[in-house]
Amino acid sequence: MESVLFVLASAFVALFFAGFLFVNVKKYPSGNEKAKKISEAIRRGASAYLTRQYKSVSIFFAVVFFILLILSVFEYVGKFVPYVFLLGGFLSALSGFVGMRTATMANLRTVSAAQSGLAKGLKVAFSAGSVVGFSVVGLGLLGLSLWFFFLRFWYTSIDAVRNDVVLIQKITSDMLTFGMGVSCMSLFARVGGGIFTKAADVGADLVGKIEIGIPEDDPRNPAVIADNVGDNVGDVAGMGADLYESYISAIVSASALSLAAGLGMAGVIVPMIISAVGIIVSIAGTFFVKAKENSNQKDLLRSLRTGTWASSIFMSIAAYFVINFFLPSNIGFFYSVISGILAGVAIGFVTEYFTSSSYRLTRDLAKSSETGAGTVVIGGLSLGMLSTVCPVLIISAAILISFFACGGNMTSMVGFNRGLYGVGITAVGMLSTLGITLATDAYGPIADNAGGIAEMSELGDEIRQRTDALDALGNTTAATGKGFAIGSAALTSLVLIAAYITQTRIISPTLRLNLNIINPSVLVGLFVGTMLPFLFAALTMDAVGRAAMSIVHEVRRQFKSIAGLMEGTADPDYSSCVDICARASIKLMILPSVIAVLTPIVVGFILGVNGVSGLLAGTTMSGFVLAVMMSNSGGAWDNAKKYIESGNFGGKGSESHKSAVVGDTVGDPFKDTSGPAINILIKLTSMVAIVFASLAISFHLM
Repeated sequence: MESVLFVLASAFVALFFAGFLFVNVKKYPSGNEKAKKISEAIRRGASAYLTRQYKSVSIFFAVVFFILLILSVFEYVGKFVPYVFLLGGFLSALSGFVGMRTATMANLRTVSAAQSGLAKGLKVAFSAGSVVGFSVVGLGLLGLSLWFFFLRFWYTSIDAVRNDVVLIQKITSDMLTFGMGVSCMSLFARVGGGIFTKAADVGADLVGKIEIGIPEDDPRNPAVIADNVGDNVGDVAGMGADLYESYISAIVSASALSLAAGLGMAGVIVPMIISAVGIIVSIAGTFFVKAKENSNQKDLLRSLRTGTWASSIFMSIAAYFVINFFLPSNIGFFYSVISGILAGVAIGFVTEYFTSSSYRLTRDLAKSSETGAGTVVIGGLSLGMLSTVCPVLIISAAILISFFACGGNMTSMVGFNRGLYGVGITAVGMLSTLGITLATDAYGPIADNAGGIAEMSELGDEIRQRTDALDALGNTTAATGKGFAIGSAALTSLVLIAAYITQTRIISPTLRLNLNIINPSVLVGLFVGTMLPFLFAALTMDAVGRAAMSIVHEVRRQFKSIAGLMEGTADPDYSSCVDICARASIKLMILPSVIAVLTPIVVGFILGVNGVSGLLAGTTMSGFVLAVMMSNSGGAWDNAKKYIESGNFGGKGSESHKSAVVGDTVGDPFKDTSGPAINILIKLTSMVAIVFASLAISFHLM
């Protein structure tokens, strides 16, 4: 219990540090009145959208709560499951809301700071990103540690559970339900926010840049406010909820395997302790992010890398003492942490190599724009497919190293589960420094918003060049953050599959599993699981396209019907585009999200536990590869466009630029809607399967 107190204290340290940074950022000057007015319009639009989204999602949570409540009465799920499901969803929503409020406050201050120099702009945007990062990890560990305290007290004092095996089973089972609530809210936030932001972005670019020929974020474009609102509700609020889910899922999935691995309560605690120590070293890492006033973009990237690398080194040292203290005869778990950290760094580097304009691949993609939009699209798809090779090899190596380093073997069930627990610790290690990793990720959309405000406020080319440099850097760090999330999702999902099988054996010790690949139930489950990420991606891509069409029609209408709009003597109707995006995203996010939740339940009813196991394996394998491909293709298309906008291959307004904008238009929903949402999908299916495992055992056709 003293160890959990340390986890709780670390959570409060993270939240206090986030609050301290928030106050410091707010002290920076907020700029001129025109910039304030634009920033306030963005803030109101983002707040209105999140309010509407949370109202819609609350209906879903109310329905699921009622279903879980009925199931708990008949003892198909634990009595706390409905309530912990709500708690997980609430904290996930809160993490997204905190991110949105921080970003909409900091975008204006970043513009003001950029007027004094690139380094100051980086400092403000990174500090605001750190508020988001440390709020997420603080809220995550706060929820887990408080829930752990309550469950342990209840089961030992009220229910008088004296058997440690039963106690661990009850606690970890309820903690997994916490993860299901988090995953459901994160999926809605990521899909809804992704549809909003990319519909606005695509609509604004297609009409503004290609048809009308005006610059990005030009105040004459009616969709420009909606585009900037989208940065906050999709790339900050959605992304914050997304990585909050990755963080929680990694911890609870590893803890759930503790009993099967023969590690007892110490194994339950270790993932939380590693994450708590990760908060401390991440805070230390933020002090290494420094840049000189005459820094260029490479210097800024090096500064951000220094902070993340310093945190990783500190974490590697601290992990040895954590493992040696809590699991002294299992030092192999230390190597699992190291493999997770190294895998995270390696995936980050690979993602950067494939998406940054500092390297040849993205520059070659930009050059392909000289022969038209078709070659840009072909090149981006090829690059994304090629980029899947290294992450798959990295994750595979991390799995093998952690499994065998922890004593995993195929001859003993305990040894096998110990190896899988090591894989779970690898995922925890990869996300242990999420505080600073997410800070560099959230920094990107804040810098993007700052660029929009600078353009609409007419602050001059020099300021816009600085904010563009910060934005381009943010694209690279955001792509790296997505790589972290997707890589950890693959590791976590593997552990969740093991947790699902373990849970079914606890529910029904006499259950006979046949997971042979030629078992028809398993094979059909594999086919359905392999198809599911593609169906999900198709629905979310189509949702962005349909919403973007509405924005295109509205922007065209305003340019035709509002006299003086093109000349700049009349103001566009920004609110109509914000409202169109809000209504469309709320409506269109429902179908893919509900399919993601219902699929493992329906497969469980039809094919039973064997079929669900195949479903989870297929979803994890195809989802991981598809998510990497889509995220990296989108990131490369975006940075290729920005490379041209910086003056290469004809610069802004050239035919090459128009071709690159088409590629970026295709890539927008790839990297900011479908791609990152798939990593939530592959974990959510496992979480839902675990919670409804008793139903799959009791009622199935095959």
